[in-house]
Amino acid sequence: MMKKIFFTLIFFVLAFSFSFGQVAIEPIDSVKTDSNHLVEEKLEKSLLWEISGNGLEKPSFLYGTIHLISKDQFLLTDETKASFDNSERVTFEINMEEMNDLSTMFTLFGKVMMPDAITLKDLLSEEDYIFVKKELSELGLPAMMMGILERIKPMFLTTFASGDMDPNGLQNGEIVSYEMEFMEMAQQTEKEMAGLETIEYQISIFDSIPLKDQADMLVESLKAESEGSDQFKEMVDMYLNQDIEAMQEMFEDEADGMAEYEDILLVNRNRNWIPIMGGMMKEKPTFFAVGAGHLGGEFGVIRLLRNEGFVLKPLQVAKSN
Repeated sequence: MMKKIFFTLIFFVLAFSFSFGQVAIEPIDSVKTDSNHLVEEKLEKSLLWEISGNGLEKPSFLYGTIHLISKDQFLLTDETKASFDNSERVTFEINMEEMNDLSTMFTLFGKVMMPDAITLKDLLSEEDYIFVKKELSELGLPAMMMGILERIKPMFLTTFASGDMDPNGLQNGEIVSYEMEFMEMAQQTEKEMAGLETIEYQISIFDSIPLKDQADMLVESLKAESEGSDQFKEMVDMYLNQDIEAMQEMFEDEADGMAEYEDILLVNRNRNWIPIMGGMMKEKPTFFAVGAGHLGGEFGVIRLLRNEGFVLKPLQVAKSN
């Protein structure tokens, strides 16, 4: 039982680190002439892209995930399954096989805890602390976990801000993870799995954001949810419509407090991935599964790959509404 509780909690912690693929940089509403910018019209509405050209003998594929979604909204199209089958390697933001190693998860759990016995109470005003504690207490987790939650770095707790994300959902099957589904498919077909970065690296990114700023972001997110914000529902609707550019624009408006950290949370990561992806694709056909927010935008993976000479073609274009 404790192992299941721990796994659920640590997965939600990881889901938050994944979810920075769903934080926007800036919408592409105007043409830029600066040579440092990539000028292009808005991308087609598609989560699945074929990657070819630039010396590749066989195509690879790029799929935009939403890291957690309700079971009744989860869908894998025939095009996605075929692209997966035609690939010899599956690459995630981090290697999902690491999730199977309990010792790795325990080590990771230590890294997401605040140092020097700091708790949320030390970072927030009394009013905000009482508010956050009340919100956390309504998650439905065992009482023994509440003390642990108060010591987790605040940014990782922000994943709980959406009322749609029940922490018990992964255990009861009501919530599905695209990454875990692809991992199981890879295991069943004995495909090689890899990651574009390590868990430790992702956590180190968040450590560059002061704990006080993280705590303030947590309060803002929880207050937005308690006031009836439909941000999560809107994001899911955009995802199901495969509108990767609209997701960027939405988060540009909603990501209060994160603007100054966009380079380290998203832009630099996208840029770091491009040579790694290029090397992998030249070795063998690879199916890349990363947060959908990494795909669109001026410095999204699609435009960065095109800038390197690769040809990216949408394979499952959404129908116009």
